[in-house]
Amino acid sequence: MTEPPSGSGGSGSFGLPRGGASARTLAASAALSCAYFAAIGGFNPYAPLWYKELGLPVFAIGLLVSLSSWTRLFAPYAWGALADRTGQRVQIIRWTALASCIAGAGFLLPPQLATLVIATFLMFSFNAAIVPLTETVVASHLSTADGGMDTRRYGRVRMWGSIGFLATVVLAGWWYEHFGMRWFALTTFALLALVVLMAWRMPLQARPSPAARSAAAVAEGSDSVLAVFARAEVRWFFLGVFLTVLAHSALYAFFSLFLDALGYSKPVIGGLWAISVVVEIFWFAFSGRLLERATLHHWLVAASLLAALRFAMTAAFGANLGLLLLAQCGHAITFAAQHTACIALITRYFPGRLRGRGQALYSVLGYGLSGVLGSLGGAWLVDHLGYAAVFWAASLCALAGAFCGWRSLVCEAQQTKS
Repeated sequence: MTEPPSGSGGSGSFGLPRGGASARTLAASAALSCAYFAAIGGFNPYAPLWYKELGLPVFAIGLLVSLSSWTRLFAPYAWGALADRTGQRVQIIRWTALASCIAGAGFLLPPQLATLVIATFLMFSFNAAIVPLTETVVASHLSTADGGMDTRRYGRVRMWGSIGFLATVVLAGWWYEHFGMRWFALTTFALLALVVLMAWRMPLQARPSPAARSAAAVAEGSDSVLAVFARAEVRWFFLGVFLTVLAHSALYAFFSLFLDALGYSKPVIGGLWAISVVVEIFWFAFSGRLLERATLHHWLVAASLLAALRFAMTAAFGANLGLLLLAQCGHAITFAAQHTACIALITRYFPGRLRGRGQALYSVLGYGLSGVLGSLGGAWLVDHLGYAAVFWAASLCALAGAFCGWRSLVCEAQQTKS
């Protein structure tokens, strides 16, 4: 078994404490997060531009962008359930990273819509395991005695994912501007190979014996995933997550295309993505202190309300670079604060043997269904009303997400009183 988290012994790599298997695992998780989000930073913002250069229509682009969300309707929960039952989380991370890289080699083939669909679908089906299971590994090392999570140390791990995304989103903008989008497929494959390398550096964790697993199950009670989900505060929480992430699907799927249509260059597009990640890094670096200023649910409500303002500003003032920069700075709260609060609540709602499936539900309900509806519905809005309409719709979804966060807060307060 791994050692418990150690907060002493100085500062090691990635700004995490030295000493012990726990520190090594957290450092390796930070490295994997950095590589994974570097691959995402090189893929997500620029894939729509590559598809456009290949001559694909907007609806086909929307379909391809939505594929990652389609896979998140089933893949994260399947991998999470397998990990919870086998205890082999790191082994699953390793092999799915390798399979995702092999699938990504399909982008090197002559570009046909069918080939792109298959390669994208398989790539995201396998890498859907990486983030939820890595988050589960990290959370298991940062659990507190009261069933919560050490958010300060979590931020130190998660910020390296933001740093990886920042590095590639900026460098890729310069790279593609100077050398063209024809290098997109090879660049994507190289970044996926880096993810494989970092995944195989993750220390293996010993699987608990059957007796230990049985004892843990007894200690945690008889709650199942469905029993936890049946609680009102949990249902409102997931609905709020769904709506807030649905709002952000406008950003992930159509922000680059919107900026391109407004005449911004690729380096400027990359820079606008980058500024949002810079403020995100600052959040993760200092989130422990900031989170203490309010409850987790209050942060969820604040994130949704600011998201509504952010996307309204994007829709109304997209041609104004200064206001667009200001809107992008809201990412520290609309994504980073919201994500940290969600991970902490998932750790509280789904302890121990339920944690992998709890993280998977977060991916499925938060980033799966919302991404599918956002990508395809957004493509329809673009065809009929233009890009700005997508961001107006996102603003309304975020407002609804704020209401759900407030309802979850009220239900949890009532549950605590009873």
